[in-house]
Amino acid sequence: MSGVDHVQPPFAAAFTTLATWMFFFLFGHLRDLIRKRFVPRKAKGYAPIRQDYEDFYTRRMYYRIHDCWNRPISSAPDAWIDVMERSAPRGQAALEVTGTTKRCLNLSSYNYLGFAAADEYCTPRVQEVLKQYGASMCSSRLAAGTTEHHLAFDKEVAEFVGCEDVLTFGMGFATNSVIIPALVGKGCLVLSDSLNHASIVSGVRGSGAKVKVFIHNDVAHLERLLRDSIAYGQPKTRRPWKKILIIVEGIYSMEGEMCHLPEIMELKKRYKAYLFLDEAHSIGAVGAHGGGVCEHFGVSPRDVDVMMGTFTKSFGSCGGYIGGPRALIQCLRRMGPAHCYATSMSVPAVEQVISAMHVLRDKDGSSRGPAKIRQLHDNANYFRQKLQSMGCFVLGSSDSPVMPVMLFNPGKISSTSRLLFERGIAMVVVGFPATPLLSARARICISASHSREDLDWALQVSSL
Repeated sequence: MSGVDHVQPPFAAAFTTLATWMFFFLFGHLRDLIRKRFVPRKAKGYAPIRQDYEDFYTRRMYYRIHDCWNRPISSAPDAWIDVMERSAPRGQAALEVTGTTKRCLNLSSYNYLGFAAADEYCTPRVQEVLKQYGASMCSSRLAAGTTEHHLAFDKEVAEFVGCEDVLTFGMGFATNSVIIPALVGKGCLVLSDSLNHASIVSGVRGSGAKVKVFIHNDVAHLERLLRDSIAYGQPKTRRPWKKILIIVEGIYSMEGEMCHLPEIMELKKRYKAYLFLDEAHSIGAVGAHGGGVCEHFGVSPRDVDVMMGTFTKSFGSCGGYIGGPRALIQCLRRMGPAHCYATSMSVPAVEQVISAMHVLRDKDGSSRGPAKIRQLHDNANYFRQKLQSMGCFVLGSSDSPVMPVMLFNPGKISSTSRLLFERGIAMVVVGFPATPLLSARARICISASHSREDLDWALQVSSL
């Protein structure tokens, strides 16, 4: 899929998909026309708080199948989970919990290494600090939200990711959305992969910097943009850009593909641009010791100007980090609003990450960490190969725990989700506007906690 912004479906799939969308839109607008003519407005004298065109998709399409998302669970997100059953969709009415649960194989959580459930090393330590420090700091790091655990946490994360210093946050999405505006602004240029995460898009939009989007994983297109941008400078004035920042992800969460880091690193050095690497899905899950795509490709983390990652996937906790040179991190500690104003991570969440990193680096006195990573890679590669042999259109790189299976037609979104749920498999389905119009998919997330028997059972059940 490298070098294209979205998957090109077969002609028959594209034709039926476009016909289905056309049917949905036509009948949705027809129902809106009837409602405007025959249903009186409830709040007379008020302008509508939401415009019809703004939530047309939500009203006419999403609510017809909204039982396929937001399913509540009543267990830890382990290999198997208890999913709470709900009533059938009734227009825009909220779905009601029936009081029953269904035991399902979990192919939907980001629990890549299995740390989100009870762990023999991590859980007792988290429970101990919970008794001592409570569930929340109720203060920012700048005020009274820093403990000795937070100071040790920063050092542990910096050592793990290979950076000189790090800045940690309580929310992964905010790590991108509030730090990018502190890195670039007016007069700066951002070169962003076309399939970058929404948190990156939000941060770039809020920065005021000029953004140019390059075709997904297309290094040649990135180089053309770099060369032209340096040659022509800023629009109108032709002044040189204050700085140029390239933003890519280690593993793209909707494609399961790794970025071409060695080639991008070579361009970054040749054209003297800065590189921002989002390792949200790759840190902990990729590389022999969980060092992310830098370890996977043999690239030094010190060569990456800004390293970003989260603790919500491989480490079973919450929050995120920004890593880089100590001078940069000291600057961001004063300029980053999340560090100054947002509540710091709770000590139990901090201890969960520290303990997980100890396991991965054999500091717990066992060899479970490398074994977990090998198990994750074996599971991911085995399941991907089996799906492909069944004739499924599967995306993703080798060793990646994320593997989208293309559905294309929006009608398959609800049928796939409901049928698999009935058979005891919890799987995420994704469609427009989260993906391009023709690229609906089911996204499978593999975990080291899955056994080979679990995966074989899922393959057998889904092929019936």
